[in-house]
Amino acid sequence: MSAAAAVPSDNILELENVQTFYGSIEALKGISIEVKHGEVVTLIGANGAGKSTTLRSINGLNHPRRGRIRFQGRDITHASPHDIVERGIAQSPEGRRLFPRMTVLENLIMGTFQRKDRNNKKAVNEDLDRVYSLFPRLSERKQQKAGTLSGGEQQMVAIGRALMAHPKLLLLDEPSMGLAPIFVDRIFEIIREINSQGTPILLVEQNALMALDVASRGYVLETGRVALADDAKKLKENEDVKKTYLGVAD
Repeated sequence: MSAAAAVPSDNILELENVQTFYGSIEALKGISIEVKHGEVVTLIGANGAGKSTTLRSINGLNHPRRGRIRFQGRDITHASPHDIVERGIAQSPEGRRLFPRMTVLENLIMGTFQRKDRNNKKAVNEDLDRVYSLFPRLSERKQQKAGTLSGGEQQMVAIGRALMAHPKLLLLDEPSMGLAPIFVDRIFEIIREINSQGTPILLVEQNALMALDVASRGYVLETGRVALADDAKKLKENEDVKKTYLGVAD
C-alpha cells in the first residue's frame, strides 16, 4: 500500500498528538481527538484552551509542528486551506466573516468556490434549495446585503455558505456567539438537522450545556491539552464539568 493510500477507519477525522504553535507559544500540547462518521463531536473549554486553534490546525491555517491529522484516512497535516476545502472540510468561522456588501445569495454562492462542480447549475441549485429549506428566512432575504442582517441571520448565512461547499465534515466555531436566545435555540435545531441529513460535525461552542445536548461525544480542553473525553451525556453528569462549564454548584 502506498503512503498516500487511505486507511479504512470508522473515523472521518483523527488528530494524533498534535502540537501547534503561535511563534514560540505552544497553543496545542499534543492533543488527540477523533470524529466518527455521522457524529456531532464538541470541544468545550475556557477562552484560550485551544478550541479554535484546533480548528485552525485542521483547516490548514495553522500547521502543526508535530503530530498528525488524518481526514478519511489520508494525511492532511500540512495540506493547504484550499486543498482541505476541496477534500471536503468546510467551516463556519467565529465571527461569521461574511462579505457585508454582497447579497445573501452572493455570500452563499461564495461557498461553492472550491467545488469542482461549481459550474453545474443543477447541483448548485440543489444545495441552495437545501440551505433555504434549513433557513427559510434566507430565501426571503436572498437579495438583501449581508451586512444589514441581524446577528442571527448572519450566522445562518455563515453556516449556509459552509454547506454550499458540500462538505463531508462541517466545522462550526462558536455558532451561538452574540446571538439572542431565540436564535441560539434555532441554530442548535439546525445543527441537529444538518447532522441528521448525514453530515458529521465538529463543534466548538462556549455554551457547553447546549453543545453537550446536541453532541454524541465531547472533549474538554484545558490550556492546550485534552483534560476529559467521554460521551456527551457522561460529561454533562461529571461533577467537575458541571461546576466549571455548566454553572452547576453543589
